[in-house]
Amino acid sequence: MSGRLIVALLLPLLPAHLAAEADHYWPTWRGPTGNGVAPHGEPPTTWSETENVRWKVELPGLGNASPVVWGDRVFVMSAKPTDPSAYEAEQEAARLRAERRERPGGLRPVEQSFVVLALSREDGSVVWERVVATDTPHEGHHQDNSWASGSPVTDGEVLIAHFGSFGTFAFDLDGNELWSTDLGDMTTRNGFGEGISPSIAGDKVIINWDHEGDSKIVALDKRTGEQIWRRDRDEVTSWATPLILEHDGRTQAIVPATGRSRGYDADTGEEIWSLGGMTVNTIPSPVSRDGVVYLTSGFRGNMLQAVALDRAEGELTDSADAVLWTYDRDTPYVPSMLLYDDQLYFLKRLDNILTSLDASTGEVVFHQIRVEGVQNVWASPVAAAGRVYITSREGVTVVLEHGPDYKVLATNRLDDRFDATPALVDDEIYLRGKKYLYCIADDRK
Repeated sequence: MSGRLIVALLLPLLPAHLAAEADHYWPTWRGPTGNGVAPHGEPPTTWSETENVRWKVELPGLGNASPVVWGDRVFVMSAKPTDPSAYEAEQEAARLRAERRERPGGLRPVEQSFVVLALSREDGSVVWERVVATDTPHEGHHQDNSWASGSPVTDGEVLIAHFGSFGTFAFDLDGNELWSTDLGDMTTRNGFGEGISPSIAGDKVIINWDHEGDSKIVALDKRTGEQIWRRDRDEVTSWATPLILEHDGRTQAIVPATGRSRGYDADTGEEIWSLGGMTVNTIPSPVSRDGVVYLTSGFRGNMLQAVALDRAEGELTDSADAVLWTYDRDTPYVPSMLLYDDQLYFLKRLDNILTSLDASTGEVVFHQIRVEGVQNVWASPVAAAGRVYITSREGVTVVLEHGPDYKVLATNRLDDRFDATPALVDDEIYLRGKKYLYCIADDRK
């Protein structure tokens, strides 16, 4: 199924006057299809610090949150230390703890200001900036995480910025705050920190809240923040963002997790189906096509499951008719999969080992291909215009030709570290680094 047809399935979830625009933008961290694909995108293949950089702006603070795009604006989230010197000292202390392999390691709490920004797509200038809270976090985070790792989401009417334990905030696209709510404090596994992004399903905001305490999933009214439904979850910490998908006239919120992956009725919160088999520390978000959902995780084990929604009801097992096929090698720990046309692409753990499967059959297209030029990959792969983009922490993006043969088109390098997933819109790529936000576009246009 093409990206455009997948978008057609999602469009009924949007207001009618916004549906025609949705697939031209990048409203969530996995794009308009939910699969990492920009159906109308035509981004550059090559760039560097001196080529095809339309603009580059320094962002306040730190965050692994990916940018999202609607209209003429790019929206980003960040956590800015109120005392930069104290934060730098804690970063050095965390580095030393990591060398000594102390547990729990990572960064310990340092007061932060939590920031939401809207930038101009034209030149990167700040259209509006809102400090939504200033507080000292109740727990630290893994040294590679941040206190702003969940990405914002928009449907063209509201922008939802979810800082987890530090609050959930709704704005209109001009920066007027509509509501805010506090869902409590998370206690994450090993103090690794938070990172789940919210999802929008019609008039609801769906937030998964898996941690070492009382886990839950909630639906909030997107216009008021009032709770519509809540379901308790018998789950440990996970970091997977719910996939919202309409199937057979019913909207599902699909959430993978260590115990059981589940499909919920997005209107009522009713559990429709569940399936075990994921590994611990479930992070990758699901992708889908033709009524099939693909679930994966890859920490201390490997699992990828293809689940047919028209057969998924009740408690499933791997032998159920709904489970079309499974794959148990080289699956990702942090990056989510890319589903482009009939091909699934995914990386092994956090490494540069790439596999591609036929989404219909689970048969291997190619596997264990070492992507030269990249080493550690936390960002999820994205695609447009017959090309696949893989961005690494070292500042390198390798561009591949989409298809059954592994073919490198370009290897590009920038002077920053990238953990956030790129956003692709029209002829532009938005890359959020540790320090800068880049707009990559053909400088001849």
